[in-house]
Amino acid sequence: MCKDFPTSLKGQTLSWFTRLAPGSVDSFTTLSSRFVIQFATSRPHQLTSIALVNIHQEKKEPLRTFMERFGKMTMSIRDLDPAVAMHHLTTTLRPGPFVNNLCKKSPRDLDDLRQRATKYMQMEELVEFSNQSRSDLFLEKKEAEKKHPLRSRPRDALNRERNNRGPRYAQYTPLNTNRTKVLEQALATEILTVPCRAMTPPHADRTKTC
Repeated sequence: MCKDFPTSLKGQTLSWFTRLAPGSVDSFTTLSSRFVIQFATSRPHQLTSIALVNIHQEKKEPLRTFMERFGKMTMSIRDLDPAVAMHHLTTTLRPGPFVNNLCKKSPRDLDDLRQRATKYMQMEELVEFSNQSRSDLFLEKKEAEKKHPLRSRPRDALNRERNNRGPRYAQYTPLNTNRTKVLEQALATEILTVPCRAMTPPHADRTKTC
C-alpha cells in the first residue's frame, strides 16, 4: 500500500513524500500519521454558528448589503439551524424601522423575515435615490450660478442694479428741436413703428378706454 500511495499524490504532497528520509517509514500507519500531521493545517476551517456573533450591520451599511453579507456567512456554515440564524439576524440588525417592525410582529421563519426585509430595502433605496437627485440638482444650480451669476440673482436686485447704472454714454448730442417733432420725423422715416392696436374683446365695456 505504501508503494501505491505516491501515485495518488501531486503538487506539494508529492514533493513532501519525495523528501522523506529513506527508511523513515516502516508501515502505512506511520506514513498516514506523518501525512496527517504535516497537512492538518491545510484542511479548510469549518465555520460554526458562533461565527454569526461577530457579524453586525454597520452604521451606514444599507440593509440589502448587510442581508447579502449575512446570507453568504450562513451558507458557509454546515447544518445551520434556521431558527439559530434568524435569532442572530434579528440581534445584529441596526436599530431602525425594520427592527421596529420585527418587534411589533415576530417573523414566522427565516424566509418570512427575508421577504419583509425586501420591502424595507426598496424603501431605503428609494429614499437614497431621492436624496441623491436633490443633491445633484443643488450642485447643478451652484454650477450654473458660477457660470451665469446674473441669472441667479433675484429680479429685484437686478432691477436695482439697472437703475443705479446711470446713463449709457458720458455725453449726448443736444436736440435742436422738441421731442414731439423728433418722434414725428422718426415715424415718417420708419425708424420707429407704431404698435398695432389690440383687439377689443366681444363683451368688453367700450365706454371705458385707456
